[in-house]
Amino acid sequence: MSETVFSPNQLTDFDFHSRTRVVCGENSIDRLGNLAAELSAKRALVVTDPGIVSAGHVERGLQSLKNAGLECNVFDGARENPTTEDVESGLVVAREYKPDLLIGLGGGSSMDCAKGINFVYSCGGKMHDYWGVGKATSDMLPMIAVPTTAGTGSELQSFALISDAKTHVKMACGDKRASCKVAILDPCLTITQPPLVTALTAVDALSHAVETFVTTKRNPISTLFSRESFRLLTSNFETVFSDPNNIDARAGMQLGAALGGLAIENSMLGASHALANPLTATYGIAHGQAVGAMLPHVVRFNGLEFEDLYVDLSGNSSLELADDLTRLIESAGLKSRLSDLSVESDRLPELAEAAAKQWTGNFNPRPVGQSELLQIYNSAL
Repeated sequence: MSETVFSPNQLTDFDFHSRTRVVCGENSIDRLGNLAAELSAKRALVVTDPGIVSAGHVERGLQSLKNAGLECNVFDGARENPTTEDVESGLVVAREYKPDLLIGLGGGSSMDCAKGINFVYSCGGKMHDYWGVGKATSDMLPMIAVPTTAGTGSELQSFALISDAKTHVKMACGDKRASCKVAILDPCLTITQPPLVTALTAVDALSHAVETFVTTKRNPISTLFSRESFRLLTSNFETVFSDPNNIDARAGMQLGAALGGLAIENSMLGASHALANPLTATYGIAHGQAVGAMLPHVVRFNGLEFEDLYVDLSGNSSLELADDLTRLIESAGLKSRLSDLSVESDRLPELAEAAAKQWTGNFNPRPVGQSELLQIYNSAL
């Protein structure tokens, strides 16, 4: 296997600071209260969704907080692909309750919604004011992330993805001050996921590992996270579907997803996500499904000029890796063709125009504009 070679500048030109404490282990959610108390918190607001409440995870977290002497309240209005309306609804609760700690308990949507609430609650204004990087105007409330899925890696990122409720455009709002103080990785929480959620989040996590390894912002630190994320995800991917209660496989997927989040924090993403977001905004296709349909085709596109990077990551050619990714995506029960997702060919130019405006495309190893993105959409149709 070849090794990724960095120029002298790439070896020194990065700034890595681990801002989040990671607590990992079975039943580690029971440490939530003590970890919150260590942050000198007195009043915690838990941001979650109704499914997580029904699964019993919120009550377990609340009990741990109460046992540690904290007062707590719950906002359970975080929806899939949280919007500015979700953030506003959570703000109403936060402003009335006045917490000194936020807890994002659930999937990436709950964690992102909690970060969104934090931006506006702590800094004022509206969500749109924080679209971009480094827009926070003051320190923010400390936050603890407790992921119940193995997907977004939001627990180890300083970004929140919030959709505009009217235009459906996804806004990436990032600031180092939005990083969580603690991330609790409890694989037991992921067992209650419905199979479809397991599939969507697993494919999303896998796309993070593959994309972060080849971006123009990759560096020696990010590639360590990308490589280990890829290893953990691919070695446990099929097991979580064939043996859903396998806690070791669940733990491997959860840690792999978290490391993928760390990789994103240090290297950003690429064309697969630029192409996926308009599919979600236009057709309502779940993010994991959208990025899964695009990823193998982006690998083939990039592989024409960056074959060595994909060989370094997977030990296979870009074409073989793309085929392997398609097989994994289909084994999870997801679609691999846009036509199977009711995407019309005559709307591809419109989608390509929207994809060209996505920030993540700027970090793709092969430059992509509207024409290249249209080419990739056509290959995926």
